Amino acid sequence: MLERIGVLLKEYDAVLLTSPYNMRYFSGFSGGEGCVVICGGGSFLFTDSRYTEAAEKEAKRFKVIECGGAAKRHALISEIAKKNDIRTMAFEDDFMSYAEFSIMSDGLEGVSLCGASNKINALRIIKSEDEIKKLRRAEEIGILAFENVLKNIKEGIIERDIAAELEYFMRKNGADGVSFDTIAISGKNTSLPHGMPSGKRLENGDFVTMDFGCVYDGYCSDMTRTVVLGKASEKQKRIYYTVLKAQLCGLEAIRAGVICADADAAARSVIKNAGFGEFFGHSLGHGVGLQIHEMPNLSPKCNIRLEENMIVTCEPGIYIPDFGGVRIEDMVCVKKDGVENFSAGCTKELIEI
Repeated sequence: MLERIGVLLKEYDAVLLTSPYNMRYFSGFSGGEGCVVICGGGSFLFTDSRYTEAAEKEAKRFKVIECGGAAKRHALISEIAKKNDIRTMAFEDDFMSYAEFSIMSDGLEGVSLCGASNKINALRIIKSEDEIKKLRRAEEIGILAFENVLKNIKEGIIERDIAAELEYFMRKNGADGVSFDTIAISGKNTSLPHGMPSGKRLENGDFVTMDFGCVYDGYCSDMTRTVVLGKASEKQKRIYYTVLKAQLCGLEAIRAGVICADADAAARSVIKNAGFGEFFGHSLGHGVGLQIHEMPNLSPKCNIRLEENMIVTCEPGIYIPDFGGVRIEDMVCVKKDGVENFSAGCTKELIEI
């Protein structure tokens, strides 16, 4: 992916990468420690002795420089800047701390550090076929985990045990780890969009919402399903099928050429028209890749136009305090005439356990 950085080298003399995600994307180095400098004079990866051997194997197009400590690293970067007459250097202003920025800017005499996170991250927005393959596989592991955990959901089990079972199964079936803290909540707790698993025991009549994902070869998955323990009430059915209708409308709207805000509006209008508008407070979805939240954001304020091979989630929800809530989420690949739904193998019909 190194070639993609060339767009920025037309605007800046050099690019400095410090986040593990962008270091991996552009260099191939997965260790996450150190930094990368790319300029007309070459591509350099700075790391310490713990990662030198791995870096040399993974980042074959980079000169790997072993250095311990930030002071030594900053001095070496300064030497490269002087040698290559670097006057402007793009950096990840959404990742670098103020303390590190101060040290770096003081040490790079005559170099302007230019915040360019959005421009750098935008280079990752269109996924390659290899990335799509990994993302698809990560979601497949999640589907298997959901189908497995359904066998364990019963009255009296605690929320944390559901989360643990999901995570254990994903790791046993090829995942490197989880892509975010697993959500497994029940009853009134399901009104919390990002509620964390607790010691609460499942009771008959509970909504049970599970939002989970794994990392496969560096790439994330994300899906949410809501089920009912026992027979669903009429109110639960109304809420569930309103969310499902909204989700299907959102999926129908997602395609190349559509503005993100318009896709969000397609799903949001269904929930609003059903009388639940005030109970849907988050965006319809977000991009997924090396990070669980990437560009683009399918929000009412995002004017990015969807393009083929962007990977996004579609996850509307209704959350009613002191009652409960529902979220249904698929991860999809944007195509010219619609989507490839990586979650298509997992039912969205209301499951009553």
